[in-house]
Amino acid sequence: MVHCSYVWFRKYGNFIDNLRLFTKGGSGGMGYPRLGGEGGKGGDVWVVAHNRMTLKQLKDKYPQKRFVAGEGANSRVNALKGSKGKDCEIPVPVGISVTDENGKIIGELNKEKDRILVAEGGLGGKLLTNFLPLKGQKRVIRLDLKLIADVGLVGFPNAGKSSLLSQVSHAKPAIADYAFTTLKPQLGKIMYDDFKQISVADLPGLIEGAHMNKGMGHKFLKHIERTKQLLFVVDISGFQLSSQTQYRTAFETIILLTKELELYKEELQTKPALLAVNKMDLPGAQDKYHVLMNQLQNPKDFLHLFEKNMIPERTMEFQHIIPISAITGEGIDELKNYIRKSLDEHANQEDDAYHKKQLLNLQISSTISYSEPPPK
Repeated sequence: MVHCSYVWFRKYGNFIDNLRLFTKGGSGGMGYPRLGGEGGKGGDVWVVAHNRMTLKQLKDKYPQKRFVAGEGANSRVNALKGSKGKDCEIPVPVGISVTDENGKIIGELNKEKDRILVAEGGLGGKLLTNFLPLKGQKRVIRLDLKLIADVGLVGFPNAGKSSLLSQVSHAKPAIADYAFTTLKPQLGKIMYDDFKQISVADLPGLIEGAHMNKGMGHKFLKHIERTKQLLFVVDISGFQLSSQTQYRTAFETIILLTKELELYKEELQTKPALLAVNKMDLPGAQDKYHVLMNQLQNPKDFLHLFEKNMIPERTMEFQHIIPISAITGEGIDELKNYIRKSLDEHANQEDDAYHKKQLLNLQISSTISYSEPPPK
């Protein structure tokens, strides 16, 4: 009987961020009833994270998308205990979450050499199984890539995110002058004088209704989940996707971006966020910036301008607002410093919370040990 190989993947250009594959643990080896010999256990199938791997490489290297571990050896006179079948390893990029066919999470691989068992080999034949071997576990699994970065750029198309990424880091994103400028996530690194590095992910532009699968933005919203903080990038002149859609001011853009994040996953709004107001080199930008700052200081006074379904439950609170120009370089150094400061503050808060938790655990454990009655 031939097993089908299950493969579906989503593709943007050459970028693949999810893949489905068929996995099967090896069958066990035959037992030896007359001499009580045990067959070897079948090999297991593991998913293993590697730094220099992509899902596209996996798809190209294993076009059949079928991963089957080796069978356990039969028990025989000169080797009563059969040897274990060969394990099968599936190399995947770091940042993968593995789910089964029903969407249940099997596990996540967040660093090099992380590994997850996805299909177990069958037991070899022994007394317990009447010396008959068991078959290996069969499982269709789904690999989902979520980019891991310190900072995730959030903005509508043409806000200048790609230009900003090339300004602050060594990334060279391909930028074209049309609505969907970035067709796949780009990762860049900000390098500081003291050799500190901060990774930044630019995600393709969201559009209104992205959470409802409009445009490509919703496919990339999941990548924001693994970033430590968000950097909103808005065009000071506002945004209009096409002549058929409504023009939005910079303030309206921020409110709509916040709503898109909320509708996709409310927890995204609890991440620390910065706001970069881009294209400050344009005529009249300074006046528009003063208007925007007034609106951001008193957002509730301006929410009546929106339809009810466009108003987020809570407005975004930005730790810092930085006016910049990705073209002239204005404000870029300041932005880099704020990104670092914000990440350091966040790390310190996490450390404090961790130490407080440890201290509390110590106090609880010491209270419990002292409250025990003395031995008779």
